[in-house]
Amino acid sequence: MSASMNGKTILITGATNGIGLVAARTLAERGAQTVIVSRSAEKCAQVAEQIKHETGNLQVEYIAADLSTRDGVQHAAHEFKKRHPRLDVLLNNAGALFMSRQLSADGIEMTFALNHLNYFLLTVLLLDTLKASGPARIVNVSSNAHRGGKINFDDLQMEKSYSGMGAYSQSKLANILFTYELAHKLEGTRVTANTLHPGFVNTGFGKNNGGVVKFGMGLLLPMQRNPKEGAQTSIFLASSPDVEGVTGKYFEDSKAVPSSPASYNHAAAERLWQVSLEMIA
Repeated sequence: MSASMNGKTILITGATNGIGLVAARTLAERGAQTVIVSRSAEKCAQVAEQIKHETGNLQVEYIAADLSTRDGVQHAAHEFKKRHPRLDVLLNNAGALFMSRQLSADGIEMTFALNHLNYFLLTVLLLDTLKASGPARIVNVSSNAHRGGKINFDDLQMEKSYSGMGAYSQSKLANILFTYELAHKLEGTRVTANTLHPGFVNTGFGKNNGGVVKFGMGLLLPMQRNPKEGAQTSIFLASSPDVEGVTGKYFEDSKAVPSSPASYNHAAAERLWQVSLEMIA
């Protein structure tokens, strides 16, 4: 049976396409007051209307914000708090792959800025609302790409040597280290934090790079899940009573599984937390 989300308020980033859109539509269909966040106001408005039409749920809103920047994340959090007194589920889903090194408007390497600092800052800014709304859930979309990742504290922004997949894998490992440390810090509250691998999903992911990457993604199409399949674990963690009170876990196909050995390095998680605080200050 599908868990009802009546009376719940959820915030989903990167929800205008792919697995984020499927999760937003499904949770809205189950009755959740749904707030989507993405960069384009035009696209957000279009998707919000689409979800309302498809689900019959008129409680669908959007916040347009560039989540690769500190100002954009702060705007999203401020705007949400201005409109809503409670938050039952924060689903951090926005992310991208950048094969060439780019900088955010804040001068931070784009993969690290969007894929990790976005999750970190948005969550920190909304923690008081989540705690006041407990039981509440934080769901962070990571990837099995984290298994090849390494947190290089001497060159987090890959200024010395850049690799698109290396930067992506590092950011996905950062998602898991952040989730585990967050779960630890939230002990004694009624807020849980879990992370997940959605599978290799056929979305617009990676196609922003064009050329060889876009072509390669096309070749891999037969191996890819569709977005509906890829969104199932996010939906499960956001809504299922089976994970009420479960925290600090990594999920794949809606089951808790071990993440990489590097992801359980508590000293690295604590150091990443501190470095992240300094980078958003």
